[in-house]
Amino acid sequence: METRSNHVLVGTVVLGIVVAALLFIVWMAQIGGGHQNKYDVFFPNSVEGLAKGSAVTFSGVPVGKIDEIRLLPDNPSNVRVRISVDDTTPILQGTTASIAGVGFTGVSQVNLRGAIKGAPPIAALGPFGVPVIPVKAGGLGALLASAPQLLDKLTTLTDRLSGLLDDRNQNSIHHILANIDLVSSALAARGGDIQQTMRNANRAIAQAGDAAEKIGRLADTSNRLLDQQGRPLVAQLQQTVAAARHSAEQIDDLVAKAKPGVVQLTTQTAPEVDRLVRDLSEMADALTQTANRLNTAGAGGVLGGGRLPDYKGK
Repeated sequence: METRSNHVLVGTVVLGIVVAALLFIVWMAQIGGGHQNKYDVFFPNSVEGLAKGSAVTFSGVPVGKIDEIRLLPDNPSNVRVRISVDDTTPILQGTTASIAGVGFTGVSQVNLRGAIKGAPPIAALGPFGVPVIPVKAGGLGALLASAPQLLDKLTTLTDRLSGLLDDRNQNSIHHILANIDLVSSALAARGGDIQQTMRNANRAIAQAGDAAEKIGRLADTSNRLLDQQGRPLVAQLQQTVAAARHSAEQIDDLVAKAKPGVVQLTTQTAPEVDRLVRDLSEMADALTQTANRLNTAGAGGVLGGGRLPDYKGK
Protein backbone atom coordinates (compact mmCIF):
# COMPACT_ATOMS: atom_id res chain seq x y z
CA MET A 1 0.00 0.00 0.00
CA GLU A 2 2.80 2.32 0.97
CA THR A 3 4.81 1.31 -2.14
CA ARG A 4 1.87 2.08 -4.41
CA SER A 5 1.52 5.53 -2.83
CA ASN A 6 5.20 6.23 -3.48
CA HIS A 7 4.83 5.25 -7.14
CA VAL A 8 1.81 7.49 -7.52
CA LEU A 9 3.66 10.35 -5.87
CA VAL A 10 6.73 9.84 -8.04
CA GLY A 11 4.62 9.58 -11.17
CA THR A 12 2.73 12.75 -10.28
CA VAL A 13 5.97 14.66 -9.67
CA VAL A 14 7.48 13.43 -12.93
CA LEU A 15 4.32 14.30 -14.85
CA GLY A 16 4.30 17.76 -13.31
CA ILE A 17 7.91 18.28 -14.28
CA VAL A 18 7.19 17.19 -17.87
CA VAL A 19 4.16 19.47 -18.10
CA ALA A 20 6.19 22.34 -16.67
CA ALA A 21 8.95 21.68 -19.19
CA LEU A 22 6.46 21.63 -22.03
CA LEU A 23 4.86 24.83 -20.83
CA PHE A 24 8.29 26.42 -20.58
CA ILE A 25 9.16 25.33 -24.11
CA VAL A 26 5.85 26.68 -25.43
CA TRP A 27 6.38 29.93 -23.58
CA MET A 28 9.87 30.27 -24.96
CA ALA A 29 8.58 29.54 -28.43
CA GLN A 30 5.92 32.19 -27.98
CA ILE A 31 8.56 34.64 -26.80
CA GLY A 32 10.76 33.77 -29.77
CA GLY A 33 7.98 33.96 -32.36
CA GLY A 34 5.37 36.17 -30.80
CA HIS A 35 6.87 39.33 -32.30
CA GLN A 36 6.45 38.25 -35.91
CA ASN A 37 3.58 38.67 -38.40
CA LYS A 38 2.75 36.17 -41.09
CA TYR A 39 2.02 37.06 -44.71
CA ASP A 40 1.37 35.16 -47.93
CA VAL A 41 2.99 35.95 -51.27
CA PHE A 42 1.58 34.43 -54.48
CA PHE A 43 4.26 34.09 -57.15
CA PRO A 44 2.89 33.43 -60.67
CA ASN A 45 6.12 31.84 -61.84
CA SER A 46 8.89 29.55 -60.65
CA VAL A 47 10.34 30.09 -57.16
CA GLU A 48 13.50 28.15 -57.86
CA GLY A 49 16.15 28.86 -55.24
CA LEU A 50 13.67 29.43 -52.39
CA ALA A 51 13.37 26.96 -49.53
CA LYS A 52 11.79 26.76 -46.13
CA GLY A 53 13.89 28.89 -43.79
CA SER A 54 15.24 31.14 -46.58
CA ALA A 55 15.73 34.74 -45.57
CA VAL A 56 13.26 37.57 -46.05
CA THR A 57 14.74 41.06 -46.35
CA PHE A 58 13.23 44.55 -46.43
CA SER A 59 15.35 46.97 -48.50
CA GLY A 60 18.30 44.60 -47.92
CA VAL A 61 17.78 44.28 -44.13
CA PRO A 62 16.95 40.75 -42.78
CA VAL A 63 13.49 40.92 -41.20
CA GLY A 64 12.18 37.33 -41.32
CA LYS A 65 12.17 33.92 -42.95
CA ILE A 66 10.10 31.63 -45.17
CA ASP A 67 7.81 29.31 -43.24
CA GLU A 68 6.05 27.40 -45.99
CA ILE A 69 6.07 26.90 -49.78
CA ARG A 70 2.99 25.36 -51.41
CA LEU A 71 1.45 25.02 -54.85
CA LEU A 72 -2.08 26.37 -55.21
CA PRO A 73 -4.45 23.43 -55.62
CA ASP A 74 -6.69 25.12 -58.21
CA ASN A 75 -3.79 26.73 -60.13
CA PRO A 76 -0.55 24.75 -59.86
CA SER A 77 1.35 27.31 -61.94
CA ASN A 78 1.15 29.73 -58.98
CA VAL A 79 3.12 29.21 -55.79
CA ARG A 80 2.10 30.37 -52.31
CA VAL A 81 4.98 31.38 -50.08
CA ARG A 82 4.22 32.10 -46.41
CA ILE A 83 6.70 34.31 -44.64
CA SER A 84 7.19 35.48 -41.05
CA VAL A 85 8.29 39.08 -40.63
CA ASP A 86 9.20 41.07 -37.52
CA ASP A 87 6.26 43.14 -36.35
CA THR A 88 8.46 46.25 -36.42
CA THR A 89 8.82 45.96 -40.20
CA PRO A 90 6.66 48.59 -41.99
CA ILE A 91 4.56 46.32 -44.18
CA LEU A 92 2.38 49.16 -45.55
CA GLN A 93 0.24 49.72 -48.62
CA GLY A 94 2.62 49.87 -51.59
CA THR A 95 4.96 47.17 -50.29
CA THR A 96 5.78 44.51 -52.90
CA ALA A 97 7.67 41.23 -52.85
CA SER A 98 10.14 39.81 -55.34
CA ILE A 99 12.64 36.94 -55.59
CA ALA A 100 16.34 37.78 -55.74
CA GLY A 101 19.34 35.50 -56.02
CA VAL A 102 22.05 35.53 -53.37
CA GLY A 103 25.43 35.64 -55.10
CA PHE A 104 26.29 32.68 -57.35
CA THR A 105 25.19 29.99 -54.92
CA GLY A 106 21.82 29.39 -56.58
CA VAL A 107 20.06 30.29 -53.33
CA SER A 108 17.33 32.92 -53.48
CA GLN A 109 15.51 35.02 -50.95
CA VAL A 110 12.35 37.15 -50.77
CA ASN A 111 12.93 40.90 -50.99
CA LEU A 112 10.33 43.39 -49.72
CA ARG A 113 10.34 47.01 -50.95
CA GLY A 114 8.24 50.09 -51.53
CA ALA A 115 6.45 50.99 -48.31
CA ILE A 116 4.81 54.41 -48.65
CA LYS A 117 5.29 56.65 -45.63
CA GLY A 118 1.99 57.41 -43.91
CA ALA A 119 0.11 54.65 -45.77
CA PRO A 120 -2.03 52.18 -43.79
CA PRO A 121 -0.61 48.71 -43.12
CA ILE A 122 -1.52 45.68 -45.20
CA ALA A 123 -4.10 44.06 -42.93
CA ALA A 124 -6.82 42.58 -45.16
CA LEU A 125 -6.88 38.79 -44.79
CA GLY A 126 -6.28 36.72 -47.89
CA PRO A 127 -7.79 33.37 -48.89
CA PHE A 128 -5.52 31.49 -46.45
CA GLY A 129 -6.20 33.54 -43.34
CA VAL A 130 -3.25 35.96 -43.41
CA PRO A 131 -2.63 39.24 -45.26
CA VAL A 132 -1.23 39.08 -48.78
CA ILE A 133 1.75 41.07 -50.03
CA PRO A 134 1.51 41.69 -53.79
CA VAL A 135 4.28 40.60 -56.15
CA LYS A 136 6.40 43.23 -57.85
CA ALA A 137 5.95 43.16 -61.63
CA GLY A 138 8.90 43.57 -63.94
CA GLY A 139 12.32 42.15 -64.46
CA LEU A 140 13.13 38.63 -65.51
CA GLY A 141 10.37 37.20 -63.36
CA ALA A 142 7.73 39.29 -65.08
CA LEU A 143 9.18 38.32 -68.45
CA LEU A 144 9.03 34.65 -67.56
CA ALA A 145 5.52 35.08 -66.17
CA SER A 146 4.31 36.67 -69.40
CA ALA A 147 6.17 34.18 -71.61
CA PRO A 148 3.10 31.94 -72.19
CA GLN A 149 1.00 34.90 -73.29
CA LEU A 150 3.80 36.07 -75.56
CA LEU A 151 4.07 32.62 -77.10
CA ASP A 152 0.30 32.52 -77.67
CA LYS A 153 0.40 35.92 -79.37
CA LEU A 154 3.37 34.89 -81.49
CA THR A 155 1.53 31.74 -82.53
CA THR A 156 -1.58 33.74 -83.46
CA LEU A 157 0.53 36.23 -85.41
CA THR A 158 2.29 33.41 -87.24
CA ASP A 159 -1.03 31.82 -88.19
CA ARG A 160 -2.36 35.12 -89.52
CA LEU A 161 0.80 35.76 -91.50
CA SER A 162 0.53 32.28 -92.95
CA GLY A 163 -3.07 32.95 -93.97
CA LEU A 164 -2.11 36.33 -95.43
CA LEU A 165 0.71 34.87 -97.51
CA ASP A 166 -1.20 31.97 -99.06
CA ASP A 167 -1.04 31.31 -102.82
CA ARG A 168 -4.05 33.49 -103.70
CA ASN A 169 -2.86 36.46 -101.67
CA GLN A 170 0.65 36.07 -103.00
CA ASN A 171 -0.74 36.25 -106.54
CA SER A 172 -2.72 39.39 -105.64
CA ILE A 173 0.35 40.96 -104.07
CA HIS A 174 2.31 40.12 -107.21
CA HIS A 175 -0.26 41.91 -109.41
CA ILE A 176 -0.31 44.89 -107.04
CA LEU A 177 3.47 45.17 -107.20
CA ALA A 178 3.37 44.85 -111.00
CA ASN A 179 0.79 47.65 -111.23
CA ILE A 180 2.87 49.82 -108.93
CA ASP A 181 5.86 49.18 -111.17
CA LEU A 182 3.83 50.23 -114.25
CA VAL A 183 2.66 53.39 -112.53
CA SER A 184 6.20 54.19 -111.45
CA SER A 185 7.46 53.68 -115.01
CA ALA A 186 4.70 55.91 -116.41
CA LEU A 187 5.49 58.61 -113.89
CA ALA A 188 9.17 58.37 -114.69
CA ALA A 189 8.40 58.71 -118.41
CA ARG A 190 6.27 61.79 -117.78
CA GLY A 191 8.74 63.29 -115.36
CA GLY A 192 9.33 66.38 -117.53
CA ASP A 193 5.60 67.05 -117.96
CA ILE A 194 5.04 66.58 -114.26
CA GLN A 195 7.80 69.03 -113.46
CA GLN A 196 6.34 71.57 -115.91
CA THR A 197 2.90 71.07 -114.36
CA MET A 198 4.35 71.61 -110.93
CA ARG A 199 6.05 74.82 -112.10
CA ASN A 200 2.80 76.03 -113.66
CA ALA A 201 0.95 75.18 -110.47
CA ASN A 202 3.51 77.09 -108.42
CA ARG A 203 3.20 80.06 -110.80
CA ALA A 204 -0.61 79.95 -110.56
CA ILE A 205 -0.41 79.78 -106.79
CA ALA A 206 1.93 82.79 -106.75
CA GLN A 207 -0.42 84.74 -109.05
CA ALA A 208 -3.36 83.83 -106.89
CA GLY A 209 -1.45 85.09 -103.87
CA ASP A 210 -0.66 88.39 -105.65
CA ALA A 211 -4.31 88.76 -106.67
CA ALA A 212 -5.45 88.11 -103.14
CA GLU A 213 -2.99 90.72 -101.86
CA LYS A 214 -4.24 93.28 -104.43
CA ILE A 215 -7.84 92.55 -103.50
CA GLY A 216 -6.92 93.10 -99.89
CA ARG A 217 -5.29 96.44 -100.66
CA LEU A 218 -8.35 97.44 -102.76
CA ALA A 219 -10.63 96.55 -99.91
CA ASP A 220 -8.52 98.64 -97.55
CA THR A 221 -8.65 101.58 -99.99
CA SER A 222 -12.41 101.25 -100.36
CA ASN A 223 -12.81 101.23 -96.61
CA ARG A 224 -10.68 104.35 -96.26
CA LEU A 225 -12.63 106.11 -99.10
CA LEU A 226 -15.91 105.27 -97.43
CA ASP A 227 -14.57 106.54 -94.13
CA GLN A 228 -13.26 109.80 -95.61
CA GLN A 229 -16.03 110.73 -98.12
CA GLY A 230 -18.95 108.49 -97.43
CA ARG A 231 -19.51 109.65 -93.88
CA PRO A 232 -19.74 113.41 -94.80
CA LEU A 233 -22.16 112.54 -97.64
CA VAL A 234 -24.27 110.56 -95.26
CA ALA A 235 -24.25 113.47 -92.82
CA GLN A 236 -25.33 115.92 -95.58
CA LEU A 237 -28.04 113.54 -96.71
CA GLN A 238 -29.33 113.32 -93.17
CA GLN A 239 -29.38 117.14 -92.95
CA THR A 240 -31.27 117.38 -96.29
CA VAL A 241 -33.83 114.84 -95.15
CA ALA A 242 -34.29 116.77 -91.92
CA ALA A 243 -34.78 120.06 -93.85
CA ALA A 244 -37.29 118.44 -96.22
CA ARG A 245 -39.20 117.05 -93.28
CA HIS A 246 -39.28 120.51 -91.67
CA SER A 247 -40.53 122.12 -94.97
CA ALA A 248 -43.26 119.49 -95.29
CA GLU A 249 -44.35 120.20 -91.76
CA GLN A 250 -44.53 123.98 -92.55
CA ILE A 251 -46.59 123.36 -95.75
CA ASP A 252 -48.99 121.18 -93.78
CA ASP A 253 -49.34 123.97 -91.23
CA LEU A 254 -49.92 126.61 -93.97
CA VAL A 255 -52.57 124.48 -95.66
CA ALA A 256 -54.28 123.93 -92.35
CA LYS A 257 -54.34 127.70 -91.72
CA ALA A 258 -55.53 128.60 -95.28
CA LYS A 259 -58.33 126.04 -95.34
CA PRO A 260 -60.99 128.26 -93.60
CA GLY A 261 -60.29 131.17 -96.05
CA VAL A 262 -60.57 128.88 -99.03
CA VAL A 263 -63.88 127.59 -97.77
CA GLN A 264 -65.21 131.17 -97.28
CA LEU A 265 -63.96 132.18 -100.75
CA THR A 266 -65.76 129.26 -102.30
CA THR A 267 -69.06 129.63 -100.47
CA GLN A 268 -69.50 133.43 -100.10
CA THR A 269 -67.04 135.57 -102.04
CA ALA A 270 -67.27 133.67 -105.34
CA PRO A 271 -71.10 134.10 -105.71
CA GLU A 272 -70.87 137.82 -104.89
CA VAL A 273 -68.09 138.31 -107.39
CA ASP A 274 -70.18 136.46 -109.96
CA ARG A 275 -73.17 138.74 -109.28
CA LEU A 276 -70.99 141.84 -109.53
CA VAL A 277 -69.64 140.63 -112.86
CA ARG A 278 -73.17 140.16 -114.18
CA ASP A 279 -74.18 143.67 -113.02
CA LEU A 280 -71.12 145.16 -114.62
CA SER A 281 -71.92 143.29 -117.83
CA GLU A 282 -75.49 144.61 -117.89
CA MET A 283 -74.24 148.10 -117.19
CA ALA A 284 -71.76 147.79 -120.05
CA ASP A 285 -74.55 146.68 -122.36
CA ALA A 286 -76.68 149.67 -121.36
CA LEU A 287 -73.80 152.06 -121.89
CA THR A 288 -73.16 150.48 -125.28
CA GLN A 289 -76.79 150.96 -126.30
CA THR A 290 -76.73 154.60 -125.13
CA ALA A 291 -73.60 155.28 -127.11
CA ASN A 292 -75.16 153.78 -130.18
CA ARG A 293 -78.20 155.96 -129.77
CA LEU A 294 -76.06 159.05 -129.46
CA ASN A 295 -74.28 158.13 -132.61
CA THR A 296 -77.46 157.56 -134.59
CA ALA A 297 -80.08 159.89 -133.20
CA GLY A 298 -78.17 162.41 -131.27
CA ALA A 299 -79.22 163.68 -127.87
CA GLY A 300 -82.83 163.39 -128.66
CA GLY A 301 -82.57 159.78 -129.27
CA VAL A 302 -81.18 159.53 -125.82
CA LEU A 303 -83.62 161.94 -124.09
CA GLY A 304 -86.69 160.35 -125.68
CA GLY A 305 -89.47 161.53 -128.15
CA GLY A 306 -89.49 161.29 -131.91
CA ARG A 307 -88.12 163.90 -134.28
CA LEU A 308 -90.68 166.16 -135.96
CA PRO A 309 -90.73 166.04 -139.69
CA ASP A 310 -89.78 169.15 -141.59
CA TYR A 311 -92.84 171.29 -142.75
CA LYS A 312 -92.96 172.43 -146.31
CA GLY A 313 -95.47 175.04 -147.58
CA LYS A 314 -97.42 174.89 -150.70
